[in-house]
Amino acid sequence: MTEARIVETVLEPAATTPAGPPPASAARPSAPPTASAPVPGPAPDRLGARAALVLFVLCAAQFMVALDFSVLNVALPALGRDLGMGEAGLQWGITAFALPSGGFLLLSGRLGDLYGRRRLFLTGLALFGAASLLATLAWDPASFLAGRALQGLGAAAIVPTGMSLLTTTFPEGPLRDRALGISGTLLSLGFTVGMVAGGVLTDTLGWRSTMGLLTLFSVLVLPLAPVLLTESRTPERPRLDVPGAVTVTGGLLAVIYALSTAADQGFGRADVLVALLAGLALLALFVRVESRADQPLVSLPMLRRPTVAWSNLGGLATFSMMSTVVFVLTLYLQEVLGLSPFRTGLVFGVQGLLSVVAGVGAGRLVSRFGSRSVLVGSLLVQGLSVLSLLALGTGSGSVWLATAGVSVASVGHLGVIVSYGLTATSGVPDEEQGLATGLVTSTQQVGLTVGIPLLGAIATTAGDLAHGVRLALLVDALVVVGAAVLVGLGLRGSRKAA
Repeated sequence: MTEARIVETVLEPAATTPAGPPPASAARPSAPPTASAPVPGPAPDRLGARAALVLFVLCAAQFMVALDFSVLNVALPALGRDLGMGEAGLQWGITAFALPSGGFLLLSGRLGDLYGRRRLFLTGLALFGAASLLATLAWDPASFLAGRALQGLGAAAIVPTGMSLLTTTFPEGPLRDRALGISGTLLSLGFTVGMVAGGVLTDTLGWRSTMGLLTLFSVLVLPLAPVLLTESRTPERPRLDVPGAVTVTGGLLAVIYALSTAADQGFGRADVLVALLAGLALLALFVRVESRADQPLVSLPMLRRPTVAWSNLGGLATFSMMSTVVFVLTLYLQEVLGLSPFRTGLVFGVQGLLSVVAGVGAGRLVSRFGSRSVLVGSLLVQGLSVLSLLALGTGSGSVWLATAGVSVASVGHLGVIVSYGLTATSGVPDEEQGLATGLVTSTQQVGLTVGIPLLGAIATTAGDLAHGVRLALLVDALVVVGAAVLVGLGLRGSRKAA
């Protein structure tokens, strides 16, 4: 769900950077094909047979990654019982994937630009498939989490290079718009299918089948990709911000480890304190590194733009808090209400279907009211919907409240995703669009990384799980509503200043 719309927002600037100004390419329709533009000549109106197959391979890979973000959610309780993972440790099933996929996303994109997007895309597919097999056959928590972490590394290579291959394969115009629309729809459906399929598979074949499904996807996609995809790289060889990637990834890993371990063991342990201090120090060093880097992973000067800063704050709130809602409600529905994984998947399936509709409607609202208004309004919808979930009890009627609350919250969530990406890149010069969209992507991944450990710890350490879930949802709602107020005031002030 979250992957779909944000990727669509990021794509256009990423494609125009290596390809050059559109007028130049339009002025030379008969120019020979290059590695960065496999489809030469004027933009065709229809997909050819080969182009359709290329689109199928790229969309299938992105669908597979979106599926991985959700297919395991409803299987977590069963997985925990089988491998001996406590409630506080279940969040690592999600976090172990999100950390490397977020931390190495931008670095992987740069590596693809430098050494070849097709090459890195194929490497990511192979790694993802092997890691999925390891997670399927896991014999203890360590082997399972290792598989999840390697899946995250594979996804970090697949997502940026796959999208770059799509935009360099399909020329700018109606054909690219159609390809992006298909890709975005399938990404949204990937999250929905993952929730429902995760429930069905866990109930019928066990939790291991959820990881086996990802292995099967890899086996189907990987043989086709080398045959159909053409190598693509940017003619300008960008510098790699390796220090930035190392410090931010190491800092996030250390902080999340400290918070997740403290949720189960408390903050008194020496390793928790050391990891927390080391993580904060690395993140501080990351800020210093980025301030001096010629081609930074995250542009700090860009954050001085009010529209960029405030919209990314809204994006951080929506991604971190919505992922938390899905996690804590999964625990609530199965552990408190006793729902089966299949019925839990149906609850989130309704949410996913509404999200697809909401993504289309959000674009129309932006056209009518502007991205800033939709951003603030959507944050309020998400926060107030989560606030309604505080009425959850232990009776069967709470299933309907949970379904309605999380579904309406997802509508607001999609509105934020569409509008915050547009707001964060509006008014930014063309030569800085890559930096602006890089921030959008970073915000998304950091949000997915930090939300579950922070509020998951609240939910699982409050003694009574039902009380802990309500407490986590309260904090969740307050964060989102507070972000809506701050973003509204900040964007209003920037408009007056302009």
